[in-house]
Amino acid sequence: MQATCADDLLRNAQALGPSLAARSESIEANRTLPEDVVADLRDAGLFRLLTPTDLGGPEADVATASDVIKELARYDGASAWCAMIAGTTSLQAGFLPSDVAEEIFGATDSIAGGYAAPVGSAISVDGGLRVTGTWAWGSGTQHCNWIGGGTRIVNSEGNPTPRSDGLFAPFVFFDRDDVEHLDTWHVTGLSGSGSTDYRVCQAFVPEGRWLQMTDAEPRLDGPTWRFPFYGVLAIGIASVSIGLLEGAIDRFVDLAAAKKPEGSSRTLAERTSGQSALSTAEATALSTRAFLQDAIGEAWDTACTGDPLTVEHRRLLRLAACDSAQRCADALTALGREAGGAAVYLREPLQRKIRDGQVAATHAMVAPRIHELTGRLGLGLATDTRLL
Repeated sequence: MQATCADDLLRNAQALGPSLAARSESIEANRTLPEDVVADLRDAGLFRLLTPTDLGGPEADVATASDVIKELARYDGASAWCAMIAGTTSLQAGFLPSDVAEEIFGATDSIAGGYAAPVGSAISVDGGLRVTGTWAWGSGTQHCNWIGGGTRIVNSEGNPTPRSDGLFAPFVFFDRDDVEHLDTWHVTGLSGSGSTDYRVCQAFVPEGRWLQMTDAEPRLDGPTWRFPFYGVLAIGIASVSIGLLEGAIDRFVDLAAAKKPEGSSRTLAERTSGQSALSTAEATALSTRAFLQDAIGEAWDTACTGDPLTVEHRRLLRLAACDSAQRCADALTALGREAGGAAVYLREPLQRKIRDGQVAATHAMVAPRIHELTGRLGLGLATDTRLL
């Protein structure tokens, strides 16, 4: 397959979208992306959004990556979610040593993912680390070439013990054959993302095949690499949420034109409650999209000057992402309530988008408690910003 340039990404997502929508019901039933969907997303370059050009990647700017994820989510939430996970994971290629980055992200068909929270345990051994752990939320990892997991460096008694070089909580990349997937992903939304648990037992990870995100310095120079990993992840999740709402609005318009609520002579489109629900949802989609774009744009302009992002830039990125995910989830629920009985069937695309949006809004990067973090910073209180 050929490398994809950044200019192609949004066009590819737009072209692929309708076929994803046609397969959305089967994607959900499969509980992980079917092989044909994986192949289509891979061939369109949509798993490698931020992979640097020195590795044959498109190296999209953050705003373009966000737009691509939104576009996919209009049609199918699970496909967008998996593209988002792989795409944001590819940001690490700009931070890893060049040989490790080439090994993991250099192939044109590379797909990487995993769960970053340090729930695994890693013991230092000759030549690297020996890792054991079980991670939840393994979105898309069943089709990944490389699967990672956050770990804590421990001693032989299992107590946290940083290495002499300061390594204490690396995200490590496992050989594909060392990973066992567990059949735990039986859920209400984003079912097709395959976000099942996975585990390794005494897996060897060679020296340097990891990234400690809290203090990593970029290998490459450029605005993309001045964005924080967790901020980019939050942007990706918010983009899924906005795209789901935009797709739900489209579907609601179609339903409203034909549906007559029980006992009514008027269609849903002719009822004031339907008009209000649509208008409110549209305002939510437009305003959250604008806030997120504005926060990304201000941060990008600063990054392009060569300056690091300030805490305020990072705060606004997380605030916009949290606001988007939570408000879009509420707006999706309101559309479903107004659609009535038509929206209770699992086969109904609107119903699927509603459920997908609720699950997206539970992610730790955009959960309601993020408002505590951004609120503390807004009030000038002393705050731990390492994960900002």
